[in-house]
Formats: sequence, structure tokens, C-alpha cells
Amino acid sequence: MPLEITELDESGLGAFVDFPYDLFRKHPYWVGELKKDVRRLLGLGHPFWRHGERKLFMAFRDGLPAGRIAAIINSKHNSFHDEKCGFFGFFDCREDPESARLLFDAAFKWSKAKGMDKIRGPVNPSTNESCGLLVDGFDSPPMVMMPYNPPYYAGLIMESGFTKVKDLYAFQAFTRDGFPERLEKVIRRMTRDGRVTLELVEIARIDGALADLKDIYNSAWDNNWGFVPMTNEEMDELTRSLRPLLKPEYLYFVKVDGRSAGFALLLPDFNSPLKAVHGSLNPLNILPFLYRMFTPINRGRLLALGVKKEFRGRGLELLLIKQAVASAAKMGWEYGDLSWTLEDNDRVNNVILAVGAKVYKKFRIYERAV
Repeated sequence: MPLEITELDESGLGAFVDFPYDLFRKHPYWVGELKKDVRRLLGLGHPFWRHGERKLFMAFRDGLPAGRIAAIINSKHNSFHDEKCGFFGFFDCREDPESARLLFDAAFKWSKAKGMDKIRGPVNPSTNESCGLLVDGFDSPPMVMMPYNPPYYAGLIMESGFTKVKDLYAFQAFTRDGFPERLEKVIRRMTRDGRVTLELVEIARIDGALADLKDIYNSAWDNNWGFVPMTNEEMDELTRSLRPLLKPEYLYFVKVDGRSAGFALLLPDFNSPLKAVHGSLNPLNILPFLYRMFTPINRGRLLALGVKKEFRGRGLELLLIKQAVASAAKMGWEYGDLSWTLEDNDRVNNVILAVGAKVYKKFRIYERAV
């Protein structure tokens, strides 16, 4: 059947956003964010696009949508890492190798014309947002703010000349297992003189807590592969989206001599209520959505845990993870997802393994020359 690749202007953003919701309407595991949030992220008013560019492409076979891709340039990444790297993201496609190949060809040509010498992804639109292709762990739904895709996506990407550049791990820890006693001893020694303390965020003082989070985030992740510091405007956008969701059990800080040294951020798996609305709230699904929102959610994600560089090597991560286990138990979670970490970040991965967690999903970043 006739196949056409179309470069979209801003009027095509709605069709671009809608495509995966139609593609996976009956999929048992795939979950999409609210479409309004995806449109906000892709909209040129989002602070990421003040230092980024994008071009949106869609494939149409016999007039019907067959796939989509965004070609992305992140100037902050390239200046921070001294690279000429383009990115691809928001990739979705039917099991149609020709459509995928032509979508990638369009992304390659645009990136090369912009002076890039390689392309990497998927990132949506950066490693500070959702990223990676699910390559292991297809038998359960995605956790909040994590991607899901069917297994055939990996073939479509590799057939377009990509190879693996990095894997990302998601760990699973069951609350019934508690926190290891041998590590409790480490924490007792660390906290016995009162210099190291743990503080749950006070919602009345949320602005100060979020300011500490911003400060720690860019320090704690500074040396990670693929990391790019978030701008103040991007941090403000992130904290704006988190503010209405936060409770004391979700955000807490470890302090040394009263100074914020690290933080952890948990969220219940809000994908459970999101699954009921398939991207859009309307009069027909608002009641199922609210029912799931106010029904106890039995799982969640530890989506960020970081310690400032000058405070590393003291075991502060253990104190943060111990509180995560306690918070999860208090909220009635059966298990928690700790994601994501770099496959070769042994310092972090060994701590997570030591508390009894196991890798249960893997996500992959690919790369190829253009």
C-alpha cells in the first residue's frame, strides 16, 4: 500500500500526540500520560525548547497513520558533553519495518543537515524526562513516568542501523522483605551522634524543599552518562507538576549538620488511574478515574535518589532507601520500583542490590552515525 512520510507543522501536533493512544488502545499494559501533558511537553512553550529544536514526522500508509518520530537537538547536551549528537524520541510505529526505516531516514537527514554526526535515543525529549526502549520485562505494566513498548520495537530500531550504547535498569523491591538488619547497624553508627538526620517534607514549607531538591539534583547526577543539568526554568516546570501530588511520605531529605545533603522522591503508581482514561478525562471516565485515584494504590516508584558529591561515601543512600521502605509499607505498597540506574553505575547498583532489590526491567539507549 502507498507509504508517505510527512513533516508536520504545529497544526499536526494533535495527530502526533494521538497516534500511540490509538495504536495501543486495547493493549493490556501500555499506559499513556494525559494527552494535555504530552502536548505541553512537546509544545514550543515548554522550557526545554528554549535550548532545543525538534522536527516531527509521521508515516501514513494508504492514508492511515503508521508511525511517528521526533528528531531532536539538545544544544545544552552538546555543549555540556562536547558532542554533535542528535536524538530521536516519541517513536511509535506499527509492526511495519518500511515505515520505521523511512521515519528514521527522515530523522537522520534532518539531524545531519543540522550538523550532527550521530543520533541517539529514544529520549522524550531528554534523559531528564522519559527515556529508553523497554527490552526486558514486557510482562507487567510500566511504572509511573516510565515507558512501555512492545518487543518488536527493538527490531525496528536495529534494522535502521542502531546499536546499543547503554542499558538502564529498573529494580523491584518487595516491602514484605523489610530492610536488612546488617545495614540497620550501619545506619545506627552513622546517626548516633545526631549530625545525620532525616526530614520528611512539610507541605507548608514545600517551596523551600523544592529549592533544596533543585540544588541537589544537578550536583548528584553531574557525572552520570548522558546527564545534562536542568535549567531553572525546567526545574520550575518539574516542580510545578509535582507540587499538587506531594505528601510527606513522598519527598524527604537527609541532612548533615543541618545542611541538605541528599533527597529521595517517591510516587504511587498513578498509571493505575491513568489507564482508565486513555489519555483524556471526559464525563464517561471521570468516575472510574476518581475511583482509582482514591482507592489505595499497592505499588509505587522511587524515581529519584541523590546525594551531593561532597557528602558521598558516608552511607547516606542507605538512610534514604530505608525511609523509602518505611514509606512504602505505610502506604500499603506490595512492592516498589527503583528506576532508573545506569547499567555500569556499580556504586549505586551495589547499594540497591544490598537492600534486596532485583533487576526486573531493562531499557536501552541506541546510537548510530548519520
